[in-house]
Amino acid sequence: MSRVIQTEGVGKQRQTLMRALALAVRELMHRGVIDAQTRDLVAFLVLALEDITQNIDDTVKAWEKRGYWLKADRFRLDWEWTQTISQNLRKAITEEDWDLVAQLVGDIAGKVSHVEVPARHRLGTPWSGAWEKLKLKSFTKERE
Repeated sequence: MSRVIQTEGVGKQRQTLMRALALAVRELMHRGVIDAQTRDLVAFLVLALEDITQNIDDTVKAWEKRGYWLKADRFRLDWEWTQTISQNLRKAITEEDWDLVAQLVGDIAGKVSHVEVPARHRLGTPWSGAWEKLKLKSFTKERE
């Protein structure tokens, strides 16, 4: 059997998610009303931050196997904000606390302000249908 080469590594996945986050935050900043697309954008932020948190765990597992404990701990601390903000944002959107949502989106904007999204990106609109995905994911978590 030959080796399976994974071309989409965790670092590249994290970079793509950060670009999508930056794009969604910039789109959300231009929104003036709370409608279905606004809910989709905020739900996408929650889902993307949760994916990044999982991605961080996958990265750190490989380092911990090799005994790079200090490197793993520093990396976790650098990305700890993703889990904190995603949990708070999930709670805020389910309770429809839009003031807290605005504050948390501002926090995310500060974290992704350095991320460059090319003008001709191929990300599209990854937030389409994210509200339904978030509700479905919450429903399945409750049933477990």
